[in-house]
Amino acid sequence: MGRFTSYGAILLLLILQVLLVSRVAAAADEPRVTADRHERQIEVGATFIFNPETGISEPSPGASPAAEDPNQYMADTHCRADGPDTKDPGCDALDCPATTPGGPEGTPVIWKEAPKAITNPGWTNWIPITGPTCLYDPQPANVLADIAARILNDFRQLPINPGNLQAQPFPHTLKGGPTNFYTTATEQTFDVTILGQAIHLTATPANHTYTFGDGTTLGPPPPPGYPIPQTEWLTTETRTSHSYTQTGNYPATITTTFTGTYSVNNGPPLPINGTLDLTTPATTIHVWKTQRALVADTCQQNPNSWGCPTTEPTH
Repeated sequence: MGRFTSYGAILLLLILQVLLVSRVAAAADEPRVTADRHERQIEVGATFIFNPETGISEPSPGASPAAEDPNQYMADTHCRADGPDTKDPGCDALDCPATTPGGPEGTPVIWKEAPKAITNPGWTNWIPITGPTCLYDPQPANVLADIAARILNDFRQLPINPGNLQAQPFPHTLKGGPTNFYTTATEQTFDVTILGQAIHLTATPANHTYTFGDGTTLGPPPPPGYPIPQTEWLTTETRTSHSYTQTGNYPATITTTFTGTYSVNNGPPLPINGTLDLTTPATTIHVWKTQRALVADTCQQNPNSWGCPTTEPTH
């Protein structure tokens, strides 16, 4: 029994030695070079050279110019200096200062590789091929997913002008009469840089909610409204008009919902999956009441007549 046990141990040891030799030999045959922040290129198979600073893979010198790299590459930005997981042992809060005066900073990344045959690789299919390294001037395709993941937050940080709430008549209107409201919010465009890419954003007012200050609201989605001639202020009722039933001072506001689109490096406009609500500062509406009476004299004939400036107004 002891002899068989010894033979089994020897056999297991021989198997482990064979596996170890095979693993070392495979590693020696592997042409890929691990890059760090100073690495300028990575050999891929001995046919292609991958540049981690730009995300571009090109045929090696002497290879056919028409050759196509069978791999695809992804820049994983989880090692950026401001990321939530800088305690990851593979991350070192890498700084990527600009390489030229006034130029853009780089993005700390770990490059990963997967065969192009996998059309939509999951995270388990990606193989890291570099340590933390700096990405400068990347191809748009390499950062589109990262831009899409953060574009809504960037959109909501834009200095979008919510416009103003306008009322006719203003600042005084009449109890029971139509007061026309409208907004001056307009479409706005912004040009910003995100992850080293030129991004063009468009913010478009889509919906509006009027808050009239007396407990009533209108919308969404009523139209933005429009101004009307002064001769129609007290007689014309628009789709955004409101009639106050009590005298007093009312703080009116309008909340505009903006939708957005963005394009990367003059590419096609892409929708932003989310909206931004902006509310204007309150506009105080003073609501007065009117009274009617029959009078025999004009104010020129009788300055003390009812309704003349010398008499106390009713409001």
